[in-house]
Amino acid sequence: MNPFSISGNIIDLENQRIFKGTIHVKNGKIVDIEENENNNSQYILPGFIDAHVHVESSMIIPSEFARIAVTHGTVATISDPHEIANVLGIEGVKYMLNNGKKVPFKFYFGAPSCVPATIHETAGSTLGVEDVEELLKMDEIVYLAEMMNFPGVLFKDPEVMEKIRLAHQYHKVVDGHAPGLRGEDARKYIEAGISTDHECFTAEEALDKLKYGMKIIIREGSAAKNFEALIDLMNNHSEMMMFGSDDKHPNDLVAGHINTHVKRALQKNIPLMKVLRASSYNTIKHYGMKVGLLQKGDDADFIVIDNIEDFNVLQTYINGEMVAEKGTSNISSVKTDIVNNFDCKKINVSDIQIPADSQKIKTIEVTDGQLITKEGSATLKKTNDFLHSDTDQDILKLVVVNRYKTAPPAICFVKNFGIKKGALASSVAHDSHNIIATGVSDEDIVNAINLVIENTGGVSAACGAFQDILPLPIAGLMSADDGYKVAEKYEYLDKKIKEWECTLNSPYMTLSFLALLVIPELKLSDKGLFDGKTFQFTSVYL
Repeated sequence: MNPFSISGNIIDLENQRIFKGTIHVKNGKIVDIEENENNNSQYILPGFIDAHVHVESSMIIPSEFARIAVTHGTVATISDPHEIANVLGIEGVKYMLNNGKKVPFKFYFGAPSCVPATIHETAGSTLGVEDVEELLKMDEIVYLAEMMNFPGVLFKDPEVMEKIRLAHQYHKVVDGHAPGLRGEDARKYIEAGISTDHECFTAEEALDKLKYGMKIIIREGSAAKNFEALIDLMNNHSEMMMFGSDDKHPNDLVAGHINTHVKRALQKNIPLMKVLRASSYNTIKHYGMKVGLLQKGDDADFIVIDNIEDFNVLQTYINGEMVAEKGTSNISSVKTDIVNNFDCKKINVSDIQIPADSQKIKTIEVTDGQLITKEGSATLKKTNDFLHSDTDQDILKLVVVNRYKTAPPAICFVKNFGIKKGALASSVAHDSHNIIATGVSDEDIVNAINLVIENTGGVSAACGAFQDILPLPIAGLMSADDGYKVAEKYEYLDKKIKEWECTLNSPYMTLSFLALLVIPELKLSDKGLFDGKTFQFTSVYL
């Protein structure tokens, strides 16, 4: 790698100033920074970092995620491989580590703390205390990933507390996941040694956690969007805040990443230094990342932008290598092995029929842009002694099929998808990643599910003679294909669902979270309808 120099307006986040100067790079390091007058109007600043993301949710492998992310100025991520761990355990985590090492990008992975997320669903693997310790011993693992079992923390469950203790023993921070936790419970959770949360959906909740010393990640992903609710807190609490996406579908990743957080925050008139420190500096310091901050001796990790109003990324450098220029990635695709855990038989219409034991039923009510659902109710007509979707009430049948072994599907009803025909299905179903599907007719629902089974994973759409799928053969979560092609195919299916009058911004992402039992109120696992308030199964019928 040849030495080079680059001049412009240098944004020094460490000392919170901007000055004209030249950065000298040799062997991937910044060897000198000189202040001087130059004619370059461009700005040079540390690269962006996603403080909380599940790479698997982009439906592309880490190396392809990196290819796209660098075009937006992202140089590193704090990545929780929780999704693939639920499918493949430690081997899945190691797959992510190994693939990420094949490209010039700084992936910082965590040790998943809650696999499976609950005992109320069928997952592909389990990570016990010994497994978590094996991961925490690895240099590549920098933190204990989101502790979703907050009841276990509050009631001092021995296994939960031992995982947290081990993280501290190995000098690694612990990430949180405690949606809605307030007051004394929030204090107890934080005092257990848990340092971040990305699940706040109101400013009041975030303030509760901030006052006890917890750092807040402002999340804006494909399904969960909390930016507007939280961004004003940055005016007074910027040193305690970071930016994250959590879950980013491929078409959304192509459109933008942490750079969009930055642009939106600046449009809110949040001071530049506060915004930029949240986009990199705070995350680097919190996790002890070896990512450069434009200081002498640092790794040459930085981006070049045109100006601080438009914030267009012109170039991205990682370890002194220019990995992207003017929206084009310089990272090449790499070959990968196929790893998976999928073993179930196709289903029939008779497998997803619900007897009309009562016509009064509970519904899962979704809200666009939120992971939290509400419990609703409805009265459905019966046909041939069975209950069906009712588009007049915007109520659809929801089905979860165990992907790890052949078992009877779980069935309930969901409200607010809006679709008038067809069905969609996915093997991306947080957190255990069984197959989840919803739709109008039983025939279309079954066809969509069977497409996923035939391809050992994927996101599909079916409406009569129309049947199509984006295959996800790696763990049923990711494609090994070119990330831009995956994004294009996903965008096509997403638009197809919206042609059927779906009213949701991200129907597949919303669908995937309807199996996430740790987020209230009602969700559906492969074992049945689950009440997130009582943490117990409940009847479909009223």
